[in-house]
Amino acid sequence: MEEVKQIVKSIKKGDIKPIYFLMGEEPYYIDKISEFIENTVLDEAEKGFNQMVLYGRDVSIDDIVSNAKRFPMMAERQVIIVKEAQDLSRSIEKLASYANQPQPTTVLVLNYKYKKIDKRKALYKALSKAGVVFESKKLYENQVADWIRRVLSGKNYDISPKAAQMLVEFLGTDLSKIDNELNKLKIVLPKGTQITPEHIEENIGISKDFNNFELRKAIGERNVLKAHQIVKYFGDNPKDNPLVVTMALLFNFFSQLLHLHGMADRSPRSVASALRINPYFVNEYLNAARNYPMKKVSAIISLLREYDVKGKGVGSNAVPQGDLLKELLVKILK
Repeated sequence: MEEVKQIVKSIKKGDIKPIYFLMGEEPYYIDKISEFIENTVLDEAEKGFNQMVLYGRDVSIDDIVSNAKRFPMMAERQVIIVKEAQDLSRSIEKLASYANQPQPTTVLVLNYKYKKIDKRKALYKALSKAGVVFESKKLYENQVADWIRRVLSGKNYDISPKAAQMLVEFLGTDLSKIDNELNKLKIVLPKGTQITPEHIEENIGISKDFNNFELRKAIGERNVLKAHQIVKYFGDNPKDNPLVVTMALLFNFFSQLLHLHGMADRSPRSVASALRINPYFVNEYLNAARNYPMKKVSAIISLLREYDVKGKGVGSNAVPQGDLLKELLVKILK
């Protein structure tokens, strides 16, 4: 993210602001910026007396302000990091008076995760004038594979589209979890490697042949044998392949196909943009649209809604989720 790079670059150049208010739904970048400030603004000798970590659940705004107004000891500045600052959401506006006149020798960092402050109120205006307000927005699922490629590219690695999609479908949009898995791969694989589905399977434990990505592909191709093999594997390993995740993916897939059927322009670029998918997968969707006419897609979406309810225990008489998925598959491929 360009804004993160700019914040880090400014700090490295010595342009350090008195307040960094880090907020938003995606905690990954909040943690990264906070950790960078914690690790770099003061040297090790200065940290003992001049660096403090507070937690929102344990302090009040008055406590934070009191500490922020202290002068550093034998150092140019002090650093105060408030983690889980969202626990102070009911009183956070009281910080506005300090933000209007911050202590110039204090670097106050507030990690306000999963929430954001009202940009119309006094606190936001004061923070924007005195320091840095950074909003970390949650990535959409279709953006995460590109994020993985960018992160790996910066470390001199590459990744195949299928391998990136496997990580997204297994780990979702949690960037911290994905980053942890990427770090494992970087430990065992030399720089310059293109990460493949085989690497993912061997080092992370995601099956390259039996996963939601391959199920979607098999259903789209109407590959009955492959689809039933995958569903059987899911039934034998329910903990690693929860029905709710599979249902969500299939619902999203057929909703995209419905959208595709309504498109006049089916050029690869238009399809990729409209469906928010990697261009690499466009042909897969076009083939699936040929295999499933619009009327059939609409019927399948209704089926998915029905079986989603059954999977949650409504009207299914405690049928195992693996059996529900097999039954659903038969109806989809009929």
